[in-house]
Amino acid sequence: MPVPSDSSLSPTQLLEDLVERALAEDLPDITSEAIFAADEVGQARFIAKEGGVVAGLKFPAAVFAVLDSSSRWRALKREGEQLAPGEAIAEVSATVRALLSGERTALNFLQRASGIATATRRYVDAVAGTKAEIFDTRKTAPGLRLLDKAAVVAGGGRNHRYALHDMFLVKNNHVDRAGSITAAVERIRSKGSTQQVMVEVRDLAELAEAILTGPDFILLDNMSIEMMRTAVVQVGRAVPLEASGGITLENVRTIAETGVDRISIGALTHSVKALDISMRIHHDAFSRS
Repeated sequence: MPVPSDSSLSPTQLLEDLVERALAEDLPDITSEAIFAADEVGQARFIAKEGGVVAGLKFPAAVFAVLDSSSRWRALKREGEQLAPGEAIAEVSATVRALLSGERTALNFLQRASGIATATRRYVDAVAGTKAEIFDTRKTAPGLRLLDKAAVVAGGGRNHRYALHDMFLVKNNHVDRAGSITAAVERIRSKGSTQQVMVEVRDLAELAEAILTGPDFILLDNMSIEMMRTAVVQVGRAVPLEASGGITLENVRTIAETGVDRISIGALTHSVKALDISMRIHHDAFSRS
């Protein structure tokens, strides 16, 4: 699971914190508490209602672990596995109160993550056979970056920066304020930091200037297909090139065929279509002794 490089929390702690904050938005569940006894136990199963790629399995498991420390979660599919409509994804045993109180939070996590993984897989499949790799961006839902970026990996993509401190990325506003690409990069180099440097360029003139600064990566921002092809020839093997901006399933293959090394797509996480998944609770319940 992706974790910010300077985080003092472990992946498990980050997961638990996210789950607890999500549950705090919902609880207490006055309906379930009024209808069911605290010791009634039941089982539920998560079912795919459409085809896709499953992701985020750790999140619903953590939801029920928080609500019922004796809950038992069993995944029936692996992270990143393809789903067919009607297939069972996982099952959980817990108190009926926990099942009902956690249902929506668990589904919110699982549906969102699986939707991201499904979209990512479509892009990965679309560029198969080229050297281009599919990357996400920081255009994640506030507070859900851990989930969103893990889902991209489950779908076969790769993570870009987790946060602003992972890598220097000199963007248009940095350049415009600093006066030039060269000035911005020189200021970064003067700090003696060890993080890699990526420079965003808008045209071939900026590309020529960026190459001379010796960055680790160059990002081609909203360039035309023709300009990208020229950029690939101009740079050769000197610096890995990343295409970004205006990328869709319809044009991603053409972009990959220009010879760029990386393609970053904000829509993977900022325009998510949740995968349709349901949670079905068994009707028979019993008391926990």
